[in-house]
Amino acid sequence: MTVAKPKLLIVEDDQGLQAQLKWAYEDFEVVIAGDRASAIAALRADEPAVVTLDLGLPPDPDGTTEGFAVLSEIMALKPDTKVIVATGHGARESALKAIECGAYDFYQKPVDIEQLGLIVRRALNLHRIEAENRALAERAGDENTVLGGLITAAPEMVRVARTIERVANANVSVMLLGASGTGKELLAKGLHQVSDRKSGAFVAINCAAIPENLLESELFGHEKGAFTGAVKTTEGKIELANGGTLFLDEVGDIPLPLQVKLLRFLQERQIERVGGRKAIDVDTRIVCATHQDLEAMIADGRFREDLFYRLAEVVVKIPALAERPGDAALLAKAFLKRFAREMNPQISGFSSDALAAIDAWGWPGNVRELENRVKRAVIMADGKLVTAGDLDLQQCAEDDPDVLNLKGARERADRKVIRHALARSEGNISNTARLLGISRPTLYDLLKQYGLQG
Repeated sequence: MTVAKPKLLIVEDDQGLQAQLKWAYEDFEVVIAGDRASAIAALRADEPAVVTLDLGLPPDPDGTTEGFAVLSEIMALKPDTKVIVATGHGARESALKAIECGAYDFYQKPVDIEQLGLIVRRALNLHRIEAENRALAERAGDENTVLGGLITAAPEMVRVARTIERVANANVSVMLLGASGTGKELLAKGLHQVSDRKSGAFVAINCAAIPENLLESELFGHEKGAFTGAVKTTEGKIELANGGTLFLDEVGDIPLPLQVKLLRFLQERQIERVGGRKAIDVDTRIVCATHQDLEAMIADGRFREDLFYRLAEVVVKIPALAERPGDAALLAKAFLKRFAREMNPQISGFSSDALAAIDAWGWPGNVRELENRVKRAVIMADGKLVTAGDLDLQQCAEDDPDVLNLKGARERADRKVIRHALARSEGNISNTARLLGISRPTLYDLLKQYGLQG
């Protein structure tokens, strides 16, 4: 099968130099353009990966106005194109301006064919890598999305999603347990979206964010005149979620007197608004979440045991991001794609040191910390690739130099390399095994041995 040659567009008005450059790049499909109009027409028709651009084009062959106009149009139409501009001796300002405008690199006239060839091939290689990264990211968006939007390739998190899907249509209360920032609300929304209540409302309330004296009114509503400032009858969150799902985040912060009223609702499926005497039937599915140890709170008398068992008919434990091999890099790429589109379109991906740092960092703040770091990095980054410095991350060392146990050191090294390969291949087992140079069965054995797969 014949492999198509990469396309190179040469924008140059000197016919002798056109022929010389075309002869030098026999391994490319070379397209020649001598002015702005033909250059843009060739860009649209041929979509070259690399462009060499002489800034001195007619009708301004002694200036740079027309050349910069071509560069600007290329960046607007095909920003992933690698443009290499030609400058005369002493034209450093023009070269720097071209780089600021999006050019990949520059070369000086008179042309050194060998030197220019190195720049062109390096540009082509980068273009290929970026195209592969974009293709991987697009595939990851489909292959690694579960539960209507949860992005994961980690077996631990896939298992959580499958559990939630199985209980979605069961008439049971679900409790999500996990550290702050692990995505409990996203999972609650996912549960709602795959349940037979999806046509109803999804209503969320953070019980820790509302003062104790207002929480009862927020949950159960109030009648007009029930207290100072109650100028009209207002439905509470439970009533608003009738026919749908109510998500109680940080349920461990509900005060004991209100726990009694919530328990009564779960038993009778009726509420009374604050200041009201009429029982109102409400059909609401309860999903709750907490990062607290409710069993310890029960032992201390701060949480009712009977309420716990009503809320925890099904308990789902959510692993921390550090316990989900490969997910940090996968999520980081998804966040970068979203934030770059909204705030910094020139960003095209992560540098290799950024991916290594993402894989190595422990993520104490979980997915929320990752999202915040990527968002800040996209805003602050100067280049097209987000670096470890932009993320404000240092490569964390898993190896302890004072530990001289050879077996332990080998295991730590194996675990680190496997996690890194999983992140680079976005959780794909076949690609991970290929990166590591081992067979799939061997990789599965290692994943099980090191606790990287459930």
